[in-house]
Amino acid sequence: MKRSATLLGVLLLFAAVMFAQQPPPGEYQPKFPGDPAKSNEEASALGYMRVVVNANKLYSRKHNGEFAPTLSALVGQGSFTKRMVDPNRGDYKVRYRTKKDKGYELWLTPDQFSPTHRAFFVDEKGSIRADAEKQAGAESPSVKD
Repeated sequence: MKRSATLLGVLLLFAAVMFAQQPPPGEYQPKFPGDPAKSNEEASALGYMRVVVNANKLYSRKHNGEFAPTLSALVGQGSFTKRMVDPNRGDYKVRYRTKKDKGYELWLTPDQFSPTHRAFFVDEKGSIRADAEKQAGAESPSVKD
C-alpha cells in the first residue's frame, strides 16, 4: 500500500512538472532547440526551405555545379517529392528561380503578414532570411537556424 502511494506521488509530481513546462494554449512550441519559427506555419515553411536547399546541393553535385532550373527538377533529390512542386504551401506561396551566375533564389511569402507569419528567402548560399513586413530578400536578417 505504501509503495503504491509513493508511486502515485511520483507520477503526480511528474505530471505537474510536465504540465508546468507546456506553453499556454495557442502559443507556439519550438520543434527543436534554437527553432527560429514563431508558429507552426513558419516551422513548415522553414522546413520546406531546408529540404529545397539540401535537394539543390545534391542536384548541383550531380550536374557540375549547376542548380535545378525548376522545382520539378528537384524531385527525387534528397527528400524532395513530387508533391513539393506545388507552390501553395498552406499559408505560404512559393517562388523559385535560377540566376544567371549559377545560383538560385527561393521565396516563401505568407498570404497575410503578421508577427507569426514572416516572409522567407534563401539562395545558393543557404542562409535563410526573414522579414515580418515585406517580401524577404538577400539583405533581410538571417533567421539563424
